[in-house]
Amino acid sequence: MIGRHPAVQIDLGTGDGRAVLAAATTAPERLVIGVDANAAGMAEASRKAARGKLANALFVVAAAERLPPELDGVADLVTVYFPWGSLLRGIVTADPVIVAGLARVMKPGASLSILVSVTEHDRSSGLSPIDGRDLRDLAETFAAQGLTVTDVTSATAADIVAAGSSWGKRLGAGSQRGAWRITGYRSAAPGDPEPSGGRRSVGA
Repeated sequence: MIGRHPAVQIDLGTGDGRAVLAAATTAPERLVIGVDANAAGMAEASRKAARGKLANALFVVAAAERLPPELDGVADLVTVYFPWGSLLRGIVTADPVIVAGLARVMKPGASLSILVSVTEHDRSSGLSPIDGRDLRDLAETFAAQGLTVTDVTSATAADIVAAGSSWGKRLGAGSQRGAWRITGYRSAAPGDPEPSGGRRSVGA
C-alpha cells in the first residue's frame, strides 16, 4: 500500500484521528498514517475513512516507544500535534527512545513538525512549563538521534487550525494557553546535521 503513493505522512499520537482524515482529504495523493496506542480513540475516524472511501488514510495501533518495523524509513513527513502522556514527556525531555523512534520512521531528508504545549496547569502530569529556550536546548539531543531541529517558534493561530488537532482545540492552545512549534528534518545519519545543504539548524 505504501508503495502506491508518492508521499507518506505519519501522524504520531493521532488521538481521535481527525487530523488524519483532514490531511488525507486535502492531499489525496499522499498516504496518511495515524498512529496511536489507543485503538478505541481512532475507531470512529477509521469507520469514517471507510465510509468516505478515503483509501489514503490508514490507522495503526502502536505505542510511540514501540513503533512497528513496517514503518521504518517510509515517512516523508512526521507530525506530532499536541501529544500527551508518555509521548509528550518523550518530546519535551528528548527521550532517546522516543526521538530515535521518530528518526527511524523517517526517510533521509524527511520533514518533522511538532506542536506542544506545557503550562503551569500541567504540573500534575509531572512536567514543568516549557518555553522556547527549553525546546531549543533539546536540539543537540535530537541531533544525536539523526534529527536536526531547524526552528522553534511560538505557534500561531493558523498553525493550530492547520494541524486539525481536536486535542489542541480542547486545550485552548494558542488562545487560553501558549503553544510551541518545532520544525526539523531527518539527517542522512545520526550526527550528520546537514544532508541537503539548504537548511540551517537552530543556533547555526
